[in-house]
Amino acid sequence: MLVSGTGSNLQALIDAAADPGYGVEVVAVGADRDGIQGLERAERHGIPTFVCRVGDHPDRSGWDAALAAQLTAYDPDLVVSAGFMKILGEAVLTAHTVVNTHPALLPAFPGAHAVADALAYGVRVTGCTAHLVDSGVDTGPILAQTAVPVEDGDTEESLHERIKSVERPLLVDVVGRLARHGHTLTDRKVTIP
Repeated sequence: MLVSGTGSNLQALIDAAADPGYGVEVVAVGADRDGIQGLERAERHGIPTFVCRVGDHPDRSGWDAALAAQLTAYDPDLVVSAGFMKILGEAVLTAHTVVNTHPALLPAFPGAHAVADALAYGVRVTGCTAHLVDSGVDTGPILAQTAVPVEDGDTEESLHERIKSVERPLLVDVVGRLARHGHTLTDRKVTIP
């Protein structure tokens, strides 16, 4: 798993993985910076951690190659980007299947400010999306989505909290099904048997 912040999605997956029937083991947690709560969560559960900072490499492709090597060392079947706020490059995406969540109903409102963008646009429904990561920004094939109504008086914070409350179970469901059943991809349509 890859994290950049508090790791609430990570915690949801750790909790789910405690059930052997879930079929997932979190083998390592990587981050793009030190001292974050996500790494502390992993360490409390005895999960190996690593940090791969962009600034420790001569360029972005060097960072991507180093991140790919660190991920590969743990031999994951699936990489989950759980609030990881960096764009992954060719080295990682060629070596690994990566799942990400996004706080909007893609393809609407891609990027780092999705909740604010949805509010500014005046939508009445937004939500979250689990998708495969490709070389674009939130452009990968969609795995699953959950809608969240926008309420009168919503702030970015209140709406984002409601989105997070449905994002965690969506991610847990999708990762579990992918781990247990795999997937096929045909033209942008993902099928999980």
